[in-house]
Amino acid sequence: MTGIVDYNAGNIKSVERALAYLKAPYVLSKNPKDLENVDRIIFPGVGEAAYAMQQLKESGFDSFLKDWVKSKKKLLGICLGAQIIFDESEESNTKCLGLVPGVIRHFETLWKERGPNEDECRESALLHNALKVPHMGWNDVTFCNGGTKLVEGVADKTDFYFVHSYVIQPDSPEVIKGYAHYGTMVPAIVEQDNISACQFHPEKSGKPGLAILRNYVLSDLASDLKGGAQC
Repeated sequence: MTGIVDYNAGNIKSVERALAYLKAPYVLSKNPKDLENVDRIIFPGVGEAAYAMQQLKESGFDSFLKDWVKSKKKLLGICLGAQIIFDESEESNTKCLGLVPGVIRHFETLWKERGPNEDECRESALLHNALKVPHMGWNDVTFCNGGTKLVEGVADKTDFYFVHSYVIQPDSPEVIKGYAHYGTMVPAIVEQDNISACQFHPEKSGKPGLAILRNYVLSDLASDLKGGAQC
């Protein structure tokens, strides 16, 4: 059984429709107690980090998710849910859940750090004119660092649907299992032990996204890695 965290900041309906299509039983709840006995949790999210963290604290899901991860049970973060599993976000300087070491930074911050020399500054200026924030739409994802069973049956460099203005920056690059490019490297799939996370929306990414969700709800993702290049 899969649990879905409902904390007033998630893209709930799309996730529900995807699991219904897969005929995967699930429990959706705003109450952590209702999810205590599920086998795995999906932690979706859209919107602003500070608001999301406020909702998690008010509902008790912040401590519940920390205890859940400590118990070695599976967690899948999606979009904002993939970001606030890290330590801190530049968005309103928000302290997050701290389940995976790292920070969340805005695209503009990363683009400005491309380099001090004149050529790189010119390239950065061109980049700002060409790319918009948020990063919205389809982008291909390259698997790396051994990959993950989460993408079993999905071709390398498959397109997935992204909508985000902030970028995951893990302390350890080894947890990145897939990445996209949008003026900088965008960690798109992250996995550490029993935690998996997708910056893109698998529930809005057609058959490849459904394959990822199917792999999550039907497979053990905590071990056995699948091949891929180094990031």
